[in-house]
Amino acid sequence: MSQHDTAKNDDFDLQDFLPYLLNRAAEESSLEFQQVYKNRYGMLRTEWRVLFHLGNYGKLTAKEIGTRARIHKTKISRAVHRLETRRYLKRSRSEADRRVEELTLTPAGQAAYRDLCSIAAQYDAKLAGLFSAEETDLLRKMLRRLGHIG
Repeated sequence: MSQHDTAKNDDFDLQDFLPYLLNRAAEESSLEFQQVYKNRYGMLRTEWRVLFHLGNYGKLTAKEIGTRARIHKTKISRAVHRLETRRYLKRSRSEADRRVEELTLTPAGQAAYRDLCSIAAQYDAKLAGLFSAEETDLLRKMLRRLGHIG
């Protein structure tokens, strides 16, 4: 083994670093879908994620969305404000605790959610089509494990 080979083996290779690969894959794989919610609805990523959580789970507080989505409360607050301004969601005081605001989608928000979910499902199928069914199942399983989901 030459001195060059030893040095190469000791070097850290960012290109093979799992967090780097995961981040890169996440960015690349989401670009096309980002254009859809941005161009079609003028939404940013955090707004889409808030819309998704409300569409998927129903009435939630901003704090609950932040916990579920792991998004900082400041970003949630901005996204909620923008979605409310554009009439995709509404706020109401909790009957149980008047200090808490509950968020729900408006009919326009529900329509945007359904439309984007349909497009997301098609896009997911397109990405999954890059792999065999077995590879896709394994990839989903590994990503869930890394993300501590299910």
